Amino acid sequence: MKHYALSDIGKVRKLNEDYFGFDKIKIKDKHIHVYTVADGMGGHNKGEVASKLAVETLLDYIRKNIAYIDNLDNKSITNLLKKSYEFVNKLIYNLSIEDEKFSGMGTTLTTCVIYEKTMYTANVGDSRCYLYNDNKLTQITKDHSLVQELIEKRLIDEEKARTHPQRHIITRAIGTDKFVELDIYINHVKENSKILLTTDGLTNYVSDKQIVSNISDDIEKCCFKLVELANQNGGRDNITIICISI
Repeated sequence: MKHYALSDIGKVRKLNEDYFGFDKIKIKDKHIHVYTVADGMGGHNKGEVASKLAVETLLDYIRKNIAYIDNLDNKSITNLLKKSYEFVNKLIYNLSIEDEKFSGMGTTLTTCVIYEKTMYTANVGDSRCYLYNDNKLTQITKDHSLVQELIEKRLIDEEKARTHPQRHIITRAIGTDKFVELDIYINHVKENSKILLTTDGLTNYVSDKQIVSNISDDIEKCCFKLVELANQNGGRDNITIICISI
């Protein structure tokens, strides 16, 4: 398994409030891989703080607590993800209410844990995880956003959602409420599969068709090309992508 990650400030923003991270944790004679992306919000440097804190805290929590799991199965791994998100949410929420300069900050958080041939994906917000298998791209996560709700009500289609004036409004975030609700997905991954974790700075400006056209075994080239496309198509947001090749 190999990966490549890239984060770009875009053409308009003065700060990069995206953050990403990854870890490879040895468990007995096997490895568990963790990848995560976050898109911070709150203005000034609040989003920057929230996304970095979320990613680093999540990775640290998983690293410290996975050693206490006797049997790594679907139940134990999903429970670990749930507990890690709750821990991160509590930390950022408490900071935002205890320190005025961080008031109102929050972040998306999308995480992919890969163990053996299974991927466990958790998300809050509109940062996405895609799985590319057999020349087919599947969006694993569901956006927690206003435009996604409009799509589900058939008031707009996905094409209009990309340019909708309220496309940046998310309905769930890490750190904005005392309790957090996350979605968790379990998928089998085949040999030669590709997994993409992205913030909306990519997916608001690059279509699924364009993503498919640029996926290749050269995952570094894939990341650079997709970021380049997002900038060519507007680049009005920070752009972050992790591409994983199984």
